[in-house]
Amino acid sequence: MAKKKAKPHTLTPRHPVDLPAWQSLAAHHRQDIRPKTLADLFARDRKRAANYTLSTGDLTLDYSKNLLNAATRKLLLKLAREAKVSAAIDAMFSGDVINTTENRPALHVALRAKMSDRVAHERRDIADVWRVLNQLEQFVNAIHDGSLRGHTGARFTDIVNIGIGGSDLGNSMIAKALRPYWRAGMRYHPVSNIDGTQLADLQKELDPKTTLIVICSKTFTTLETMTNANAARAWIIEALGRDALKKHFVAASTNHQAMDAFGINPDYRFGFWDWVGGRYSLWSAVGLSLALVIGTENFQALLNGARRMDLHFRQTPLAGNMPVLMALIAIWNNNFLGAESQAILPYDNRLERFPAFLQQLQMESNGKSVRRDGRPVKCKTGMVIWGEAGSNAQHSFYQLLHQGTRLIPADFILPVQSSGATQAQQDLAIANCLAQSEALMDGYSKEQAIADLRAAGMSAAEAKELAPHKVHAGNQPSNTILLPRLTPETLGQLIALYEHKVFVEGHIWGINSFDQWGVELGKKLATGLSDAVTDSARYEGKNSSTRALLERIESLRG
Repeated sequence: MAKKKAKPHTLTPRHPVDLPAWQSLAAHHRQDIRPKTLADLFARDRKRAANYTLSTGDLTLDYSKNLLNAATRKLLLKLAREAKVSAAIDAMFSGDVINTTENRPALHVALRAKMSDRVAHERRDIADVWRVLNQLEQFVNAIHDGSLRGHTGARFTDIVNIGIGGSDLGNSMIAKALRPYWRAGMRYHPVSNIDGTQLADLQKELDPKTTLIVICSKTFTTLETMTNANAARAWIIEALGRDALKKHFVAASTNHQAMDAFGINPDYRFGFWDWVGGRYSLWSAVGLSLALVIGTENFQALLNGARRMDLHFRQTPLAGNMPVLMALIAIWNNNFLGAESQAILPYDNRLERFPAFLQQLQMESNGKSVRRDGRPVKCKTGMVIWGEAGSNAQHSFYQLLHQGTRLIPADFILPVQSSGATQAQQDLAIANCLAQSEALMDGYSKEQAIADLRAAGMSAAEAKELAPHKVHAGNQPSNTILLPRLTPETLGQLIALYEHKVFVEGHIWGINSFDQWGVELGKKLATGLSDAVTDSARYEGKNSSTRALLERIESLRG
């Protein structure tokens, strides 16, 4: 059935620096905000914490510890209106072509929508979403009840997900985050890097008779993914014979010819659509391996959580819209305060892969230097995203946050209830999280340091000499996101929150947040270099450094 062609996106705004609100924000920063500290802002507004806190669904955002006031917020919302953010949101949910360089809509929201939501309802292929979801559920349930088994008749216990980028990071992050929701007897194993060590280690650990391998590649040609898939294929054939391929391999792909050549059983194939971007694909059949481990009910709860955030984003006016406010704050920190990176700091170790997931989501989406119309941007775009879980990070890079020379905004992500340990231990994590955000805001003055050192018995001269080393400047901005507990539904809300934040940032900057041409060049060059790695004479490029490195590599091989 032919699909209805999506409408082109016509909402590329003017360069944001040319908008009146941008000019007003720049003047406001110079005159009103730069001379102030966070302590000043709290002193002027005794209800600041309440006035700068927003809740939706299960999430609460406290953005009071940002260097902004009511005038800043008003101007940022004016910027969003001048950039036609509301119309851009409508365009995405309507299925307009917002990924203009690839002539595609960006309809990951359709993957978790209900039919009554009328997401891109005019497109005929949208109805196919529920068919694939139903196929996924039937397959997963058949694996779990033992209807589908391995080549020898053994039940599957280990799921190996072979993919890279968006076909790996989302699944791996969520599998780690939702460890308490794994079905009894099921385990998840990611394989992504091309060096082959992940699969080599797993082959020593896993029994091929009980291992199901899920290959995630839209084109079924991605070098890293197919290199690992072919290695896994050789392992299964050697252990169980060629006939085992049709029982031990599943694929999420659209390239049936390549799947035929590989040996994928036609009943073990799951499709998705060109409007599913890699870093937004975990909601699609790419999430199959995740569903196999956590079960279809929990996978559906993950989708439901994302849908709750979608409805909020689509229906809520800008002033109370959580993803919009987070995007505006990020633009404020980046383009007006001069921040170049942002720390993501979850206080639950199960979210330890969340910063890596957001690295791809934000940096691949908004790491762009040209606008949708091909003209250069006139302002800084995406920030560098980095981070680590909880108190581990406190004993690592927090030193830079507290006493370094850079402005680094932070997002603290804090589940209130424990996801598996005792609540007493999670309460310690909560105390640490709140203490760190407080310290980043308030700092620790030289006078405080001297007083504390003197109280500890140090002489005045000694205290004066040591005090400068103990000073914390403070005034570092941060958000705190609270959730009651880390569950499939709250995690779905959290992921969708950041997805929409990224979209709003990109729209205001006028860039395409849904392509990734910067990923392609290195892949193209790697293909041409693969033969030269074992024979430097076959290098046909002109880069003298690469040639010298190839020759050195050849000599190191002996």
